[in-house]
Amino acid sequence: MTATLTTVAGILKEVYEGQINDQLNEERITIKRLERTADDVTENIGGKYVVFPVRSTRNHGISYRAENTQLAAAGRQGYKAATEQLKYGYGRVYFTGQLLRLARTNKQAFSNALDEEMDGLKTDVGKDENRIAWGHPDQGALGHTGILAKLTSSPAGVLTFTVDDAHWLEAGMKIDTVNSAGPTVTNSNFEIASVSGNTVTMTAVITATSGHYISRTGNYNQEPYGICNLVNSAGALHGLNPATATQEFWKSTMDTTTTNLTELAMITMADRIRIAGGAHVSAVFCSLGVRRAYWNILTGLRRFNEPKKFTGGLVGLAFQADSEGAEIPVVADPDSPASNMAMITEKEMKVFRDKDWYWEDIDGAVFKWVSNFDAYEALLKQYWQLGTHKRNAHGRFTALTEVSA
Repeated sequence: MTATLTTVAGILKEVYEGQINDQLNEERITIKRLERTADDVTENIGGKYVVFPVRSTRNHGISYRAENTQLAAAGRQGYKAATEQLKYGYGRVYFTGQLLRLARTNKQAFSNALDEEMDGLKTDVGKDENRIAWGHPDQGALGHTGILAKLTSSPAGVLTFTVDDAHWLEAGMKIDTVNSAGPTVTNSNFEIASVSGNTVTMTAVITATSGHYISRTGNYNQEPYGICNLVNSAGALHGLNPATATQEFWKSTMDTTTTNLTELAMITMADRIRIAGGAHVSAVFCSLGVRRAYWNILTGLRRFNEPKKFTGGLVGLAFQADSEGAEIPVVADPDSPASNMAMITEKEMKVFRDKDWYWEDIDGAVFKWVSNFDAYEALLKQYWQLGTHKRNAHGRFTALTEVSA
């Protein structure tokens, strides 16, 4: 959408009263933690792919024998090559020449319209990163990305339909509806007019089928992986597939049946992760409703339940998987899918990227003249992917009963 004098009219005034009051949730809890705790975030990987080795089998050339008896044949370690392609993320801003000339001083605007648009876009792509870091619950089994919601009704030439969870949908968003079987886009570039609960109203009528998915226009299966892909027991990831013989190790611990959260269920999950991958969970991320369910557990046991600050700046309720182990933060993220709790070994998570979000200036200029218009455009970009070196170092609950607010 183009920024013009009309679109920023709300901030163009003779007298200003301070900074713009942001009305949007800009929390980036999960992605910030994964960036912070990835010891070796790669900034200069080069090329379009990331390749890293995964140890898959032990050396079984081990034997105990009687005297003067032939020993077992020599063995070796087994390795698989994991590969992953970076995904290419972009944000665009477009300014008319008139806006750049007339909206530059505080006397004419609450804030410089140029800075507001560019800083706002950086905030928006960062917030979208946190949404991507989770992904829709169906993504893992499908092996796809970019899903915002799933239709639970079948609109036929109407403006309104329902979805499973609309908390990632917003008015003004341009969306596609997609049949994952193809995948095939069934409606393209339609705009959301409003969202109320899990009911979505469009600006134009659409025809779609219950079970189809919603994505940002053009984004289906083009976004980086999220936790719902990485922490899963099904679906290919990084070129490895747990359904393939000799690759069964490449899966997370999943609990799809537990509905009532208990500390025993959490301890059991942590133990299963430890057995599968020899890993110790370092953080637990969940939806707000699941966090409230955990808080209820602590309250019922008359336990100290005030949030505390952990190493690395993470703040949350404490969980302890071992009698003598370290306390593990349990942190709520508004971008988490409902009913989900992910138990993560953070050192095994990885953010692959050539460099962080930046304004493209390969020709020496951030602003490019738009041919035949008194207008200029700038491009924000990042090539990145979220991955894991050890898929069996994580686990996830998917069906927990939430406590309502």
